[in-house]
Parts: sequence; structure tokens; C-alpha cells
Amino acid sequence: MDASPRSRPSGPKCAALIGPMSSGKTTLMEAILARTGAIPRQNTAASGNMVGMGSPEARAHGMSVEATVATVSNQGDSLTIIDCPGSVEYAYEAEPVLRFCDFAIVVVEADEKKLPALQLTMKRLDEIGLPRVLFLNKIDKADGSVQQTLQMLQTASENPLLLRQIPIWKDGNVAGCIDLALERAYTYRPHEEAKVTEVSDEDRAREEEARFAMLETLADHDDVLMEQLLEDVSPPIDVVLQDLTAELQDGWITPVLFGSAENGTGILRLLKTLRHDAPDYNTTRMRLDIVETGDTVAGVVKTIHTSHSGKLSVVRVLRGKMAEGDQLAFEGHGSCKVSGMQSMLGRETRKVQSADVGETVALGKLDEVSTGNILYAEKTTPPDIAPLPPAQSLYAVGIRPSDRRDEVKLSTALARLVDEDPSIRVEHNQEASETVLHGSGEMHLRVAVERLENRSQVSIQTHAPDIGYRETIAKSVTQRGRHKKQSGGHGQYGDVVLEIKPQKPGSGFEFTNTIVGGAVPKQFIGSVESGVRDYLVRGPLGFPVVDVAVNLSDGSYHNVDSSDMAFQLAGTLAMREGMPQCGPVLLEPIMKVSIHAPSDAIASITTMVPQRRGQLLGFEPREGWSGWDTVQALIPKSTLSDMIIELRSSTAGVATYTAEFDHLERLDAKLADQIVNARIESLAS
Repeated sequence: MDASPRSRPSGPKCAALIGPMSSGKTTLMEAILARTGAIPRQNTAASGNMVGMGSPEARAHGMSVEATVATVSNQGDSLTIIDCPGSVEYAYEAEPVLRFCDFAIVVVEADEKKLPALQLTMKRLDEIGLPRVLFLNKIDKADGSVQQTLQMLQTASENPLLLRQIPIWKDGNVAGCIDLALERAYTYRPHEEAKVTEVSDEDRAREEEARFAMLETLADHDDVLMEQLLEDVSPPIDVVLQDLTAELQDGWITPVLFGSAENGTGILRLLKTLRHDAPDYNTTRMRLDIVETGDTVAGVVKTIHTSHSGKLSVVRVLRGKMAEGDQLAFEGHGSCKVSGMQSMLGRETRKVQSADVGETVALGKLDEVSTGNILYAEKTTPPDIAPLPPAQSLYAVGIRPSDRRDEVKLSTALARLVDEDPSIRVEHNQEASETVLHGSGEMHLRVAVERLENRSQVSIQTHAPDIGYRETIAKSVTQRGRHKKQSGGHGQYGDVVLEIKPQKPGSGFEFTNTIVGGAVPKQFIGSVESGVRDYLVRGPLGFPVVDVAVNLSDGSYHNVDSSDMAFQLAGTLAMREGMPQCGPVLLEPIMKVSIHAPSDAIASITTMVPQRRGQLLGFEPREGWSGWDTVQALIPKSTLSDMIIELRSSTAGVATYTAEFDHLERLDAKLADQIVNARIESLAS
């Protein structure tokens, strides 16, 4: 490590609050806002007034369902805190936040059940290269030593966890902490600044042991410090602080702080770490490969649609300065005008006229701008930043308005929903005449439907999406189809003989003709094919027909009454009468699935796959993931629809999968009958 002192960055910063669900992130944000004076007092979740629980859906479910942005003053410096939902179903909400922020505060508690979720978080931070601190919350409820807790948490992090503090115990409760870098003791006072005291004699031995362990870890990247430790020389406090700052900013360590967000303890130490040690926008620019000098560059962190202010685009200024009236460009070569600039404190906003580099503000009326976009000064070269990774679609639900007259209102609400939450994908399935929402889980889409109803005042019905069954035939048939109609004047006459044959799986549809002697004039042969294709949209079982060959072998015509329409109808009639005789069979789509899960859950997954009529292909260690495996399988699409719910239930919420279409496979007769009967009932209704 460079032996020169590392500057302690000051100025605007942006930090993300992330971590497993129910670890106290939203409560920690509330405590930070209260401690910095941004709100008059710290509210509780039970009150329903917490800044991070601003949406009706969040309050209804008692959990964060969207990222909440709040900008405060931290000892004179602008600090933006973005509270990201902890549910794995909302993990994508954090993607643009982590991309454009400087630092992450990982909020955890001493709960072994949450280690898999913590591992997901730490792994993503490693992939992005984002420095972080770990805040061990609910320390007042901790059971066991902090060293044991650290060892447990370390299993979820490849990055070394470094204790910055140790607790002071009194009557079995945490009464304060000892700062290992400053060698000072602090006595907690709920919702007040801790009182500085001397390290007691009874805590001195614990403090020295823990401090030496901290210094040993720091010395891994500081040869001078290593020599001092080997020579039993106590390094100066300022050197220790410099090492902590440098190794945190370089991502070599994850300092561990602790406290109780609910009681407001440990907050000041965290704020000091954010102010003095956490990196700033300069580090973020380097990570995104944005050069230091030049005109304005900003990243869109989040999109919000409000009932009063319309669309708001939350942006982080990464270079230059932004002011009202500035003209900016964005991906797709569009342009926009900066207007309605506001500083955010959850749902509350305050108008501002400009934003300096590093600051996070909301801009109004950027209708064409999306989350993840890069804004930059017009007539300049945009920075080359890769687009956000696509969100995984793991669960789907079909939706329709209860009243068809509300279809336009629903369409408008859907566009706003997807604008706010890019992890939701809307599919308009023309074949099944349905609209399908794709998301990351059952709760994700349930809340999405609630949001649609609340904002559009439209009652919505949900249903299981169409599976995409197909049908084919098992044997060949020759069938005549004759359309003849006389009703005065010119009549209608078309007569065809079709040979209907099965094809190899995956061959599709083939139409040929072996007409001789002009039995069917050439100009009508295309009309026969059109009639055949019209029928194949829905076969005798009620589903699209695949892998069928049809040959036009014979027929007859009338010089006056034959027409394109007559031969098209004759072709359809021959198919309608012939196909039921061809032994129609139902085919279901089979998906090739890769399931990613912790190794200790593989046994339950290999049991689950056959229960879903799936075929196991094998499993192997997941590349780059310690303690994880990947299971390969072929699984029917119909049984895949709710598999993510069972997977998460058996893996503490962390398993995931990818799926792609592999082939169509004949369905068991009993199951096929059930599906066909359900189809008949559906069409009848």
C-alpha cells in the first residue's frame, strides 16, 4: 500500500443501505435522519410515519417495496442515503443505486438464517467493486460474543470483515462500545450522543486483543505496520486511521460497526465513518471510467411517478454542475431540459436551483428518460458505460381490467409502472389475447397489481398465464373438402383433396401440391394453403397445430363459381373434418433450467425436480460462488410457473434459476384430457 497519507474525502456523497430483509435498514435511515436533524424525531414502523415507508403498498405490507432517497447534511457535507428494499424479489431496485453511489452500508443482524441473503449482497458488491461497511444492527438483542458473530458473518463474505468496535457489556446488555482505532470507550444514551469514557480495567484485555487482531488485518497491506507489530511497537493512532481509510476505500476490508437503529445508538460513529473514511464521487467516477474533467455527466438512479408532481427522475451528478434550464442529452440521442430540480427527503421535496458534482437531486418532466440512463451535456461525447444488466423474469401473472372500458387507463398505468420498476416486463401475448406481467416473485407482482389499482383506480383481475401448449397428429389421413353454395347469381365452388401427415418434431408446417391436369387451377393453390393455415391456428384440441405436412393432391373447380375465397374455405373444411381422424395429441413446452442454490439445499432441489415432472441432467459447483451449486434439468413450463416460491422457501430466499425453451413433448393422456377440458370451458365462457 502507498505509505503516503490518504486524503479524507469531503463534499457530497451518496451511500446505499442494503442487506437482508428485516435487518433494520429503514429504521437505520430513520435514525440517521433524526441524528442529522433532517426530521424532528425518529418514528417507528408501527407509527406508519417512517420516511422509508412512504408508499401505501409499503405500509400495507410492512416492508420496503422501493428505494427511498433522502439527502441530509452530515456535519456540513451533503449526504444522500438511499434505502434499498431487503426482499430478494426487489434486489433489482438496488442495481442503478449501487452503480451510481459511492459506498454501501450493509445492514445485518446476528441471525444465521440470513447468511445466504447476506452472501448475495456481498457477492454483488464484490462484482461491482463497491466499498462497504457492515453495520451489525440490533446489538442490544445480540446473544453471544461479537467475535463469534463476526466469524459467522465472515462465511458470507470473501472480503475480510474487520471489527472497528467491541461492545461494553453490563448486566448482560450492551451498554456501550470501545473504538479500537481511537482506544476510547463510549457509553450509549438512547437517541443521544454517546458519552466518552476511559476504557475500564476489566475491558482493557479484551480491547488490546481485539485491537491487535484489527491491526494484523490492516498490516496485510501495509509493510511498515507489519514491521511495527513484529517489533511490538504500538503504531500511532493517526497511522491506524489512515490505514483504515485507505483500505476501506480500496475495497480491501469491510469495517464492522454496530449499534441499535431502533434506539439510535451507534449512529454517530457510522456518520463519522461516512464523512471521514467513505470514498466520494471521485472514486465512483474511476469505477465507471468517467474522466475527471469535462462537461456535465449524471446517472439516473430512480424514476418516480407522483400524483402531484408527475414524473421525477432522481439523478446523481458525477461530473460538472447542473442548473435549471440546462440542455442535456441521453442515450438514444434524445435531449431534455433540466427543470423542476428538487432535493428529496423521502416523499417530501424541496426546490433547488442547481446541483454540484456529487449531489443527488430529482428532475421533473424528463418523459423519455429511464432509470439507468446517462445524462450528459449536449454536443459532447457520452461516457461509455454499459447498460444495466437485464432483470430476471422468475414469476408471471396474467392481468385484465374487470371492466373492459378501463383498458386504456390500465395501459397508461402499466407504462408508468414499468418506468418506475424496470424489473417488471409487460408481454402482450397476441396468441392468447392476454397481457402478462413478468417479475421476480409472487410478492413482487402482487404489490405491482396493488400499485396499478391504487394509482389508476382500475379493478384488476389476475389469472395464470397461457402455457403455450401445442398439438400435433399421430397418423395420416386423406380428406376431401368441398365448399359449394348457390344463392342466385354467381355461386361459390371449391373442391380439394388433402393428404394430412405427421412430421418429425420441430419440423414445423409444410404445404405441397401434386396437382395434375389442372384439377385445381394454379391461381387457387395459394388460397387452399391459406385456408389450411387458418385452421392450424386452433386444432381439434383447441391449440395451435405444429409439425404437420399437408399435400393438395386433387380437387375440382367450376369455371364461373370458383374463387379464391371458395378454395380457401374448402381447404379449411378439409382440415376441420380430417384432423380429428389423425390421432391429435397435446404437446407441452419443456424448458431447460439452470437452478443456482447453496450446496446444502441441493438434496431438496433434486427431490423437487421429479415432483414437477422434471428430468435431472446433473449438477456442478457454481462458477465463482463458494458453497453454491448449479442444477441442470428439463422441466415442463406448466410446473415451472410457481417453482421460484418453493425454491426460495427451501433456501432462505436466495435460490434462483434461468430457463429457456428446449423442446415440445407429448403430454400424458390423463393430463392432456384435463387441459383440453379446461380449454373447452374457457372458450365456452
